[in-house]
Amino acid sequence: MKNKLKIFLLLVLIPALLSCEKRPSNLQSNSYFYPTSKPNTRYWWFASIMKKDDIRHQLNWAKEKNFGGVEIAWVYPVNRRRYTNERETNKTPINRQEWLSPAWTEIVAFTKQYCDSIGLSCDFTFGTGWPFGDTHVKYDHATCRYNEKDESYKETYVTVSWEYPQKGYIINHLDKAAFEAYAQRLGKALQPALQGSRSALFCDSWEVPTRRIWTHGFAHTFKQIYGYDITRFMDNIYDRKYADEYYDYMKLVSDYVINRFYRPFTEFCHANNAVSRVQICGAPVDLLTANASVDIPESEAMLYEPKYAQIPASAACLSGKREITSETFTCIYGFPKRDKKGKTVDFKHRGEEQTADLKLVADALFANGVNQIIWHGMPHNPVGVDSIMFYATVHVGSRGKLAKELAPFNRYMQKVSAFMKKGTTYSDIAVYIPQEDAWEGQEMRHPDPQQPWAWGEYEMRTVNFPAELKGYRPLWVNHDFLKKATFVNGLLKIGDVSFSSLYIDVDFVDDAALTTILNLARKGLSICLKKDFAQPGYMKDATYAQRFTELKSLQNVRADFSATAVKKPLVHGEGLPDFWCRVDLGNYYIFFANPKAQNLHLPLQYGQGLQKEAIIRNVVVATPGKTQEVQLKFEPYQSLLLKIDRKGKIEFEDIYFRPEDPDADTSVVSKITKNDINL
Repeated sequence: MKNKLKIFLLLVLIPALLSCEKRPSNLQSNSYFYPTSKPNTRYWWFASIMKKDDIRHQLNWAKEKNFGGVEIAWVYPVNRRRYTNERETNKTPINRQEWLSPAWTEIVAFTKQYCDSIGLSCDFTFGTGWPFGDTHVKYDHATCRYNEKDESYKETYVTVSWEYPQKGYIINHLDKAAFEAYAQRLGKALQPALQGSRSALFCDSWEVPTRRIWTHGFAHTFKQIYGYDITRFMDNIYDRKYADEYYDYMKLVSDYVINRFYRPFTEFCHANNAVSRVQICGAPVDLLTANASVDIPESEAMLYEPKYAQIPASAACLSGKREITSETFTCIYGFPKRDKKGKTVDFKHRGEEQTADLKLVADALFANGVNQIIWHGMPHNPVGVDSIMFYATVHVGSRGKLAKELAPFNRYMQKVSAFMKKGTTYSDIAVYIPQEDAWEGQEMRHPDPQQPWAWGEYEMRTVNFPAELKGYRPLWVNHDFLKKATFVNGLLKIGDVSFSSLYIDVDFVDDAALTTILNLARKGLSICLKKDFAQPGYMKDATYAQRFTELKSLQNVRADFSATAVKKPLVHGEGLPDFWCRVDLGNYYIFFANPKAQNLHLPLQYGQGLQKEAIIRNVVVATPGKTQEVQLKFEPYQSLLLKIDRKGKIEFEDIYFRPEDPDADTSVVSKITKNDINL
């Protein structure tokens, strides 16, 4: 009997102990959340009756294809346009587990438990559709914007939800009470699924109207802080002559969103055996501070181009976060086109996506700081079916062109991700992010025709580092991080990294930020000041000009970067490829993306990844105590990973993966019909 008891305890306790070893009970700053570096995938559940056999089959398939986990996202019913007519809806009700009902909770909990049983992680989008909201959100908790006749003007919820065709409100992201009421309902329904292994709760990119965004009491708080009435300017706040007032308005909006939404969301996750994984993309906030307020900051590609990932990656490094995820492969060939009636008509590459093209995007992300890929993604299909597809993504399914290369491609990304999680990110130059410029900039001066919904400079979609800094692998920094920094032995220490120099090339710097920068300069921090900047905002400080003049007069402040650079660049050479570097126990791991992965823009051309000949770049690598010439030979489709140990020995790690040669003929006709696409 005792032996049987011992065997029973071993069978029960050992898996539990292993699970605890893989998933820390608390997400410490030096730990990783995901137990493997295998890519995960978003897993779309279209509003329908979800069956256990179908779920098991799909999750087994995902595991076979070397996915490390899934993120369940609840969206609209298949062919939802048939339900837009009220009479049709009454005739043909949508059969599904009711949103947040006991039946819904039971099937979600089953899915999580099955994921645990086969070694997959299981995350959850914290809601249905994209922005947080549903039919249970009260009118008083709905998002609103300023209107001179009605301050409580409400925007209705987008029709992509599990509850479709019913419409609900988007929550007010400037109102903590609105989030807390929403989170209490969602958390209760998800509670059984949040048992066992730890999940991440996901918040997608900001898809909430931002023009004149507003909330109760905003005007009163604004006047207390800034000393004037912002409502006098709100009707014309996007007029260039009110740029200073717009700056003040955006600064307070940012404070509201971060402290009343993103931070409470993360606190809620921690209280419910979860962590927060968030795309700050598109949010009207201080981007570095907001990304640092969550557990796992996430980028997005290709609706945000790969270089954008440097913003969440910088925030992660400065705040001691280890994982930087990215929603990956979204609309790589362009957003689906619609006709004048709003009907989606262009599906020429749906289901025909090519691994060689996708590899360009993945490699570009690795070279810009991402170390965990999230596929976008996998639609739910019943057993024996693979005709249900998602309109704005690559198709992760058995019928798509990608299917036969999914497993080896995932193994490749797993290997690179594992290297990019070693130690900490390398950098030597901190670059002041042009956040103040973005808030003074108002509307985009050069809108992107590919994405007409993007209108504000605050998104900072095209911000990039100066070319002269490339070999130093710079990181972005803002005032919030500068004021937390320590300056010791000539180095600026923030989070995981020490910088030898601060680089400033902006038009505006906040008054408080100037004071912090001046104090660091007085202590001896080397600063490259490329041009004069001014104070943003409506209220000007009389001493600003005097402090700026003192900053410029200091010997350690120069306009010429070569005069302020303390060290040599880590890497330099003509035609330097994009790269990212991690340092672990004195070893340097430098991932060089194939030159074809540089400067990717939406949309990619079909077959853009085609490469017939090797590309050679000769570079010089300078690690402590040793400078060496290295030839980088990029064979077709290959990126490179260089390891330099503490003694300076160089070796290339094996990350070889060769996708099939892509078809570059843009006249290729998809085998997937329009009827197969889930609109």
